Amino acid sequence: MSKKKTLHVPDAPFRPGEKPDFSNLELPKAGDAKRPKVMVEPSEIRDLAFSLVRVLDDKHEAVGPWDPKLDALVLKEGLRHMCLLRIFDDRMFTMQRQGKLSFYMKSLGEEAVAIAQGMALRPDDILFPSYRQSGLQFVRGRDIVDMICHCITNVKDNVKGRQMPVHYSWKEGNFVSISSPVGTQFPQAVGCAMASAYKGEDNISISWVGDGTAAEGDFHYALNFASVYKAPVLLNVVNNQWAISTHKNISSGGATFAARGIAYDVPSIRVDGNDFLALYSVTSWAAERARKGGGPTFIEVFTYRGEAHSTSDDPTRYRPKDEWKSWPLGDPIERLKAHLIGLGAWSEKEQSKLEKELDTLVIKSYKEAEKHGTLSEGPWAPEDTLFEDVYKKPPRHLRKQRQEFGF
Repeated sequence: MSKKKTLHVPDAPFRPGEKPDFSNLELPKAGDAKRPKVMVEPSEIRDLAFSLVRVLDDKHEAVGPWDPKLDALVLKEGLRHMCLLRIFDDRMFTMQRQGKLSFYMKSLGEEAVAIAQGMALRPDDILFPSYRQSGLQFVRGRDIVDMICHCITNVKDNVKGRQMPVHYSWKEGNFVSISSPVGTQFPQAVGCAMASAYKGEDNISISWVGDGTAAEGDFHYALNFASVYKAPVLLNVVNNQWAISTHKNISSGGATFAARGIAYDVPSIRVDGNDFLALYSVTSWAAERARKGGGPTFIEVFTYRGEAHSTSDDPTRYRPKDEWKSWPLGDPIERLKAHLIGLGAWSEKEQSKLEKELDTLVIKSYKEAEKHGTLSEGPWAPEDTLFEDVYKKPPRHLRKQRQEFGF
């Protein structure tokens, strides 16, 4: 008698009302992962796809060969950017709930991803972010007022109301427009990197997708092209455990996401996404490799999404409340703060002062942004801008439509 076949449908490890327990996670000790030479053969570092690069240990001390040995001033800059991102997110979330913007997405628990990786790059490197890497703009010095003007869609919105809030675009900062159809940025980043290599330039491209997006075709197209053409690109999967309401088990299908890069003969590294130093170090290593002609690197950023997917989501319907507080790799801001305090370069008093200054800055910036218009009352971008920015020379049908509108 044949055995009955059943379909395996993965489920989340914990559901609402249950107590989260992450003791089953195999977390290598900080400092255990070996740091290979930059131009190593991918086949020689397969183990890094299954391990976890960590620098900050349980005492918040930097240990091991991946320690980038950054100056305290650089670390304090990183801490400031991460704190600004968290405070900015909190204020903007509140504004959304008050009806002052239509939509928002927070980066709680993932602040180190954009900040550490962004600081490890050059200003001419091209960024192809997902919606939780908005902090890259802080690293590159974007005016906060401009960011808020985009989110509330007023007359100073640089994309003229054509994008959702938090789907930023900033040409001056080499920050490519965030896509609502998730995943498209991966092959776009590879194509951009191929163009840089073709022109003989040494700038690189970098992109991020979430763990859920790693189940889409764009993910594999990007890895294939990056491998074949040895494109100078860094491809990151931010494994924050949740894709909207589905757990990463739905899209993983293997031991780690990083392991997928092995089949494409791409160096693949898994890194602690809540460890500022580890993220900075791995990104620097991969960027140097790409600039030297070593091609792409695939990085799994292992972290946890602390908040809802967006303001349209209620995570208490599919996971335990405050589950992220049980995450064994902690809070990236608290870890970097504790490290700086341990170095004697920071204090709780300075931290409190910094947070108050940043909160004041965000409030002041919001008030300034509203001088250029509000979501409910405008002014907004003029109607004739509907016909701008797509074509250098507008085609006949657009010229006709514009005439019909009286412009």
